[in-house]
Amino acid sequence: MSGRVDQPGPTHRAEQFESLDDEARSRWDRFGRAGTTNFPSLLGLVVEDVRVDYCRMRLPFRADLLHAGGLVHGGAIATLLDAVMVPAVGAVLPRDAVYSTVDLHVQFIRGIAAGDRAEDAVAEGWVLRRGRSTVFGEGHAVGGTSGRLLAKSICTYNVQPPA
Repeated sequence: MSGRVDQPGPTHRAEQFESLDDEARSRWDRFGRAGTTNFPSLLGLVVEDVRVDYCRMRLPFRADLLHAGGLVHGGAIATLLDAVMVPAVGAVLPRDAVYSTVDLHVQFIRGIAAGDRAEDAVAEGWVLRRGRSTVFGEGHAVGGTSGRLLAKSICTYNVQPPA
C-alpha cells in the first residue's frame, strides 16, 4: 500500500473489483512517479487505489491548473479521466503489452474554483468490457471534499499483445 493517500474521496465502486497481486499493486502504485518526468507527474496525479479493472486517482488542486476564467482547466480534468483508466486497463496485462486511448468522450458537469471552494479532483475509472484488442471503460471525477460530480467519461482503448 505504499504511496497511497488516505483522504476523503469516492470509494463505493472499489469493493466491486478484485484486488491485485502484490507485484502488480506495487507497479501501479508508482504510476506517474517512476523517477522520470512524465505528463501524469507534471499534473501531480496520485494513485489512491488500483484493482483488477479499476483505479481511483487524485488530482491535487493547484492554482497553476486554473484557466483564465478562474476554474481548473477542463484539460486537466480530462487528463485525470484518461489517466485513471491506464492502471484499470493495464493492471492485468503483461508488462510489455502496448495499449492506448482510441477514444475519450468527456461530459463536464461543473468546475473547481479557486479560493475557499478549491478542492482536489478524484476520479474513479473502471473497465466495462474487455475484448481481444479493445477495452471499453467509464470514469467519473468528483470534488475530493464536496463529492460533487465534476465530469463523466467513456473511453475506448486499443490493446496489442506483447511483440
